[in-house]
Amino acid sequence: MANSTRGDVLLVLDPLEQLNPAGDSSYVMITEALRRGYRPFAVQLGGLSLRNDSAFASATPLALGPTRESGAPPPLVAAGPPERRSAGDFRVILMRKDPPLDSDFITATWWLDRASAETLVLNEPSGLRDLSEKLAILEFPSLIPRTYMLRDRHDLREVLAELGGQMILKPVYGYGGRGVLIARENDPNLSTLFELATDDGAEWTIVQEFVPEASRGDKRILLIDGEPVGAVLRVPASGELRNNFHMGGRPALTDLTPRDRQICARVGPFLRERGQFFVGLDVLGDYLTEINVTSPTGMQEVNKLHGLRGDETMEAKFWAGIERRLES
Repeated sequence: MANSTRGDVLLVLDPLEQLNPAGDSSYVMITEALRRGYRPFAVQLGGLSLRNDSAFASATPLALGPTRESGAPPPLVAAGPPERRSAGDFRVILMRKDPPLDSDFITATWWLDRASAETLVLNEPSGLRDLSEKLAILEFPSLIPRTYMLRDRHDLREVLAELGGQMILKPVYGYGGRGVLIARENDPNLSTLFELATDDGAEWTIVQEFVPEASRGDKRILLIDGEPVGAVLRVPASGELRNNFHMGGRPALTDLTPRDRQICARVGPFLRERGQFFVGLDVLGDYLTEINVTSPTGMQEVNKLHGLRGDETMEAKFWAGIERRLES
């Protein structure tokens, strides 16, 4: 790795032991930062603090651990004890904390608001708060399957009939495919599914029209500063409804279709205006189904499937985009 001469960068992360060196996008963001000569630090939510109007972090310097005999990528390890640092000490702060979007996450975005007065913060915290990954797609009604937010079981039955007797149910705050259900007319468990999806009417659920192409997988498209840079097809495991890698989905080679590019051309400027620098769009058939702004993944899968190396990798393009921001 290059000598650290380009300054310090901070990533707000989950615990290091939860990062999968063979699949996590945050991992290659950090290794690329090291390759480019930055000194990366990590902080968990509990290490964030405000002192009057200034943001501070208990930041741990990072390094690569010992090479593994198996040839697997080395883990990231602490290169020293945590240091209390001002947000302004870092050239950029990257919010890479995984969902859920709970009260701790929201509070962290208020910390990021203060940090953004002192340095570059990506993705912009107001967008992390405001752009629901399930509902932001409603800004683009011509690009999406029919989508609803409901909690009343009578409304759910009415929409099920409207959608031809089959529909998808998603938790509003769900992530990684957790809690996704398929509802079908004449299913003897239908009432139970509605109870589960809405916590017996206490919570909203997202309802989407069933898209038959789901059996062939959905496409994760990575955007950097509003422009598409790569894509991977997520193919569901046999007998599984969900395509997400967390749920056993298999990555497969894919390219952008004219429809994909049309979707990106419509959504990209909106995301750029909202300060969402690194985003994952989910496209199912011809439809945009989600806009993922909180720690999207897929970098390593795109790299491996396309054989990308060096400056052609997703993480290299990510840091090149950041450097353009820093120089502007």
